[in-house]
Amino acid sequence: MVFRAADAYISPQWYPSKQEFHKQVPTWNYLVAHAHGRITIHDDERYVRRNVAKLTYRHEGPVPWKMGDAPREFIDAMVKAIVGLEIEVTRLVGKVKLSQNKELRDIRNAGEILNAQGDHQIGEAMLPAAARKAEKG
Repeated sequence: MVFRAADAYISPQWYPSKQEFHKQVPTWNYLVAHAHGRITIHDDERYVRRNVAKLTYRHEGPVPWKMGDAPREFIDAMVKAIVGLEIEVTRLVGKVKLSQNKELRDIRNAGEILNAQGDHQIGEAMLPAAARKAEKG
């Protein structure tokens, strides 16, 4: 299973080195985790209803929505349409692509452009990647 934290399109125009060497192409940067393991499919109403209630309780705000707020027939139909998945994780692998194979100035500039566009998750992740590259020389 892949859990995507963030991703962003990176234009070759954002790399200052492109203006000199013209050897850049578009790419996609990302932060993800790959979970490997055994999956169990739970297609029974009790399991689904219990987990929907737990998730709702966990994520609702100060005036929480509850399943009892909707007509029972409606909730019953919704619950029947959900298939529960349980994963026993045996291996978890983080994957990060933040233009780390590019020149320092290219990483910095692309990160700054993303931040200026409001794509802070990838932009903010790229700037420390640039700083680590600068430290290594």
